[in-house]
Amino acid sequence: MSLNLKAFTAGGGKVVQNKPEQYSLTTITGQSGTYRLAQLDDYHNLARRDFRWEPPLKMTLQAACSQRNHAGTWGFGLWNDPFSAGLGIGGTSHRLPVLPNCAWFFYAGSQNHLSFDDNIPAQGFLAASFRSPLFPSFLLAPSLIFSPLILIRPFARFVRRCLRHIIKQDAHLLKVDVTKWHNYQLDWQPSEVHFSVDEQRVFKTDITPRGKLALVLWVDNQFAAFPASGKLSFGTAANLEPCSLEINSVAIEQG
Repeated sequence: MSLNLKAFTAGGGKVVQNKPEQYSLTTITGQSGTYRLAQLDDYHNLARRDFRWEPPLKMTLQAACSQRNHAGTWGFGLWNDPFSAGLGIGGTSHRLPVLPNCAWFFYAGSQNHLSFDDNIPAQGFLAASFRSPLFPSFLLAPSLIFSPLILIRPFARFVRRCLRHIIKQDAHLLKVDVTKWHNYQLDWQPSEVHFSVDEQRVFKTDITPRGKLALVLWVDNQFAAFPASGKLSFGTAANLEPCSLEINSVAIEQG
């Protein structure tokens, strides 16, 4: 099935198509304070209601990353581009934010802590999913006026506890040498999601995303953390060397 992938870059990031089905997504060296992104996706000019993917489906690809310990994030999978106000990876600016729904293979560098549940891994190379209510974005937008209060630790801890009950998530830390080529597969069914590496199932969860999702493959230098302490932090990390995510033979089979 044709995927209609488009490149989106920032801060000197590059997307190069080496062969008809092979891509290199690369971020360059640089200091913190500048966002660097190399991304392929099928949604950037679409409204969320027009996102393409719903279960049941199977996503497959081959991938390798040039760094084991990249300062930032990278990955591939399906999401609803929730952080469109500039609070998340590769988010667009022309959509209001919504709660996250996604299923993906996700690498989070050491400055990240993207979990509301302390029993779920929040760093490293993860198979992960989020399921949230499909609240319309216009209902959530007014809450942005209270965002300065998130800097007050007791209030932030209260918000985090509330989010843990609203946003359901699951994740598994993968023991994979990401610098080597591997076959990755994501099976999204209505009631569960299966993750496989080299034809071996590595994780199964019943935390399934809601709504229509879009395909995204990316590498960037962003970090975001909201740990149990309530200290919210986000920004861009320094990169001492380039990071390249090599992608081959991306495919999605519906049905």
